[in-house]
Amino acid sequence: MKQKLTIIIAVCLFITLVFQPCSVKKAEAAVSLTSTKTAVKHTKTPVSKHGRLKVKGTKLVDKNGKAVQLQGVSSHGINWDVGEPFVNEAALKTLRDKWGANCFRVAMYTEDYNGYCVTDAANRKKLLKTIDIAVKAGKKLGMYVIIDWHVLNDQTPKKYQKAAKAFFKTVSKKYKSYNHVLYEICNEPNGSATWSAIKSYAKAIIPVIRKNSKTAIIIVGTPNWSQDVDVASKSPLKGYSNIMYAVHFYAATHKDSYRQKLQTAIKNKLPVICTEFSACEASGNGAYDFTSAKKWINMLKKNKIGYVCWSLSNKPESASLLKPSCKRTGGFTNSDLSKMGKWLISVY
Repeated sequence: MKQKLTIIIAVCLFITLVFQPCSVKKAEAAVSLTSTKTAVKHTKTPVSKHGRLKVKGTKLVDKNGKAVQLQGVSSHGINWDVGEPFVNEAALKTLRDKWGANCFRVAMYTEDYNGYCVTDAANRKKLLKTIDIAVKAGKKLGMYVIIDWHVLNDQTPKKYQKAAKAFFKTVSKKYKSYNHVLYEICNEPNGSATWSAIKSYAKAIIPVIRKNSKTAIIIVGTPNWSQDVDVASKSPLKGYSNIMYAVHFYAATHKDSYRQKLQTAIKNKLPVICTEFSACEASGNGAYDFTSAKKWINMLKKNKIGYVCWSLSNKPESASLLKPSCKRTGGFTNSDLSKMGKWLISVY
């Protein structure tokens, strides 16, 4: 009986020793799939560490001249209820401390539903208030904030140039003393919007901002939904400082030929920033291509080009970082995240 007991104990010990490493590996894999991160303890916030940013050569640099890579998240359109509720301090704090973001882009559509240029005065006031919430939260949390004039269905920024001048006069005056605010003056020119027309628009808007804010970073969209940075690189704006040019990509649609456009812009020494991207198709929906997305991210990291992911929303589409079932507007947990959201945190 003792002999049998000894054999049983020996077998149990053998099984424990053999299978324990496998159990550990499975546990580690389970942890990595949750895409959660330990909360960051900030001795210095991103803005207190880097201060007001500027453009030096092709790079975005900080107060000490050291290259800085913005790593951010964009709101969905704040004129929709899938965008506006998520613009708040609690949400930005989660992005900073749990997701690893140092930048938030607040996207305000110009022509689409309830857009700034087609809505009434009361709603315009509400849109400005939402932008103010983002800017103030960013100031408190030490995060950079991009104010985005979200051209889309209006195609050319020239269509609402007068309204854009009035808008940027208002916000640049209001936030002239804020060193964490950047201005994106035309999201995605498209259709018949040529680089020549975009340059003409930029030349009208930049002086309006510069009258109030002498050094804030100004981001100019490029043709073909901000993909043709190669075209912009052959004829950049002259005589202005702290100007960057936007490139956008949706990795399941935009692959090697579009990365080559960016490579051309880099070769031509154009200061580029990616203010919008996702791993899905250009529609904001459809399948993900995480392999293509990783190629983009690796390219951006290699060249110290900042990037901002679309979008902090629970809209039922592939690009949303939150599940449609998410009811929280801040303090998001792993169970609130979409597949895209989990992937993003693993990259950031």
